[in-house]
Amino acid sequence: MTKPMFVIVGASLTGAKAAEELRSNGFDGRVMLVGAEPERPYERPPLTKDYLRGESGRAKAYVHPDGFYEEQEIELVTGVTVTAIDPGASRVTLHDGRTLGYDRLLIATGAEPRRLHVPGADLDGVCYLRTLADCDLLRARLDAGGRVVVVGGGWIGSEFAASARQRGLEVTVIDPQPLPNERIFGPGVAAFYRDVHRQHGIELLLGEGVDGFEGDRAVARVRTASGRRIECDFAVVGIGVVPRTGLASDAGLEVSNGIVVDAKLQTAAPGIFAAGDVAHAWHPFYGQRIRVEHWANALNQGPAAARAMLGQPVGYDRIPYFYSDQYDVGMEYSGYAPQWDEVIFRGDRESGEFIAFWLRGGRVAAGMNVNVWDVNPQIEALIRAQQPAEAAALADPRVTLDSLAGELAAGS
Repeated sequence: MTKPMFVIVGASLTGAKAAEELRSNGFDGRVMLVGAEPERPYERPPLTKDYLRGESGRAKAYVHPDGFYEEQEIELVTGVTVTAIDPGASRVTLHDGRTLGYDRLLIATGAEPRRLHVPGADLDGVCYLRTLADCDLLRARLDAGGRVVVVGGGWIGSEFAASARQRGLEVTVIDPQPLPNERIFGPGVAAFYRDVHRQHGIELLLGEGVDGFEGDRAVARVRTASGRRIECDFAVVGIGVVPRTGLASDAGLEVSNGIVVDAKLQTAAPGIFAAGDVAHAWHPFYGQRIRVEHWANALNQGPAAARAMLGQPVGYDRIPYFYSDQYDVGMEYSGYAPQWDEVIFRGDRESGEFIAFWLRGGRVAAGMNVNVWDVNPQIEALIRAQQPAEAAALADPRVTLDSLAGELAAGS
């Protein structure tokens, strides 16, 4: 009897953890993990932090140690692009014309950097940071030193800027928002991060767009919308990412801000699943579809999809979570708060140790702990309680989060 074939498109953190989960759940069929990059699966957080700065080796970035895939009989195929999916025939086509039949298919193609389309964008030295190869090139540029302009003050831009500054480069960050990440966090938290970067010597040009890059063959200046010209040795563009949905769209799968999947991470096409940055998944807790682009989602959603592929009951409802380290400022954020009514602070923003709570309808929608640790479970409990919380109690450090979470849970 022919063993079943499970194909995973995308040798990413999501794809690698899904393959691992299949084996740990006793699946003894064929598992093929196909990736377009030449590397075995790796994690992205080190690419803006310790690996970028040269503080950790390449091995630390990989999801699994060398030899893992062979030991687990996972057929890892790197440097190969899947060019088409045929849901009717349960088949994928590779760039060299080969076809693979599948019994189950997981699409874990992730996201790609949003490109900045302005004059000079194709000059040498205008860089993006998404892949390990991108990071290797930027590591070499950090080694050379000099001056860098970072276009975009979001998390990728901010973390790269912090790492470049820690390596001694002169750094200018340009962002059209009045404050970094103000749309996501509001002025209170955004102003805190603005001040952190300024205290470390970064020049911030906020409320300012980019009209073009200038130079002969390599970028030498960035021209802003107001006409200012900023000299640089290279530039890094970090203006967000877009999900890689082309394969799914061409295959006739529903795409809307990602590949549309249910709580089991399954598409409407039988046997086809999606997870990670590319998945716009129904979230049972929130009662709506959401797409999460962060490391923790990739880490956990891939295994959930694997269990669903095996026919196990799955309802992926983890509270979104991400973290960031910039200089000596570490933070964790839990929740989902595209809109909020107010932000409550516990602790001292001036000292850089505080917790922020985003409230909507009096309920905690999200929480961020900055240089305050071991409180993430309590913050998640406050979110899951879905009960009105007193702003004064949230702000008062004498009221423990454990007791507050317990009171809200009792009232739910």
